[in-house]
Amino acid sequence: MSAFEPRVFSGVQPTGNLHLGNYLGAIKRFAALQDTHNCIYCVVDMHAITVWQDPAALQAAIREVASAYIAAGIDPKGSIIFNQSQVAGHAELAWVFNCIARMGWLNRMTQFKEKAGKNRENASAGLFVYPSLMAADILLYKGTHVPVGEDQKQHLELTRDIAAKFNNDYAERIAELGLGGEDGYFPMTEPLISGAATRVMSLRDGTKKMSKSDPSDLARINLTDDADTIAKKIRKAKTDTEPLPGDADGLKERPDAANLVGIYAALADVSVADVLKDHAGAQFSAFKPALADLAVAKLAPIADEMRRLKADPGFIEGILADGAGRADAIARPVMQGVKDIVGFLTTRK
Repeated sequence: MSAFEPRVFSGVQPTGNLHLGNYLGAIKRFAALQDTHNCIYCVVDMHAITVWQDPAALQAAIREVASAYIAAGIDPKGSIIFNQSQVAGHAELAWVFNCIARMGWLNRMTQFKEKAGKNRENASAGLFVYPSLMAADILLYKGTHVPVGEDQKQHLELTRDIAAKFNNDYAERIAELGLGGEDGYFPMTEPLISGAATRVMSLRDGTKKMSKSDPSDLARINLTDDADTIAKKIRKAKTDTEPLPGDADGLKERPDAANLVGIYAALADVSVADVLKDHAGAQFSAFKPALADLAVAKLAPIADEMRRLKADPGFIEGILADGAGRADAIARPVMQGVKDIVGFLTTRK
């Protein structure tokens, strides 16, 4: 049994245009986890500036992510909601981890290669060491579990590598100071990957991930879309001419069909098999209206609540400030322990 108190940590970048993929892949799962875990949910604004952001737009996006958390059912009193830049320990621990992580580890990160593309030499150093900051985000709170999508599994594996190297490099010091047991100072964080549609694809191309940067707004359902817009986008979603199969094997070579069935399953909290059992043999002319009705029922209230919350920025900022204070109360002693372990000379009043 782990000596670490179970704690969930995760976050969403405030880069604007939150969409169905963000909701099903992250925010919806955050809300469910708070019933069974101690949860810390961050708006990771420091990650956002690994590429340039308009300052005013970034502030608005931070408030939007926080409003989405609350509108989706995350309780800011039971869980902790805050934005990353308000807790200095994230940056402090990230620097320590930059000195723990190896260049070879970071060079293997596929997300950096994808985001930097052919302009690798012009990418920011922050984008390259992004995984060190992600590790710091989690381990600053000794997070034991992180709900992640498939595209973040590699970063979480790096978090475990960094934790293991820190624990090993400073094992004697940790023991000398009495700051950790047999498991070391930091836990081996575990991923939480579950449920249908954790990776939501474009409504216009089932082989590509749903993205805010897609030039077509019809490719995604934004969390701020109203009921009519949600229904319209589902009606126009790309499909094929075949009826729905009776089992999941029948979706293997049908990415657009698989995407819509997966979205239905995730919104309804049922399995893909259950969806196909109920709709086997149906044409998309019948399935799309059913999916549209379900999506409107689940998403339109969230959009309405987000609009209400965003109209009161002072309320959202108060939630974030309160959450930052509670997060810092957990982070500060963890960071002080790191400073003592690595040998920083600190004075306490």
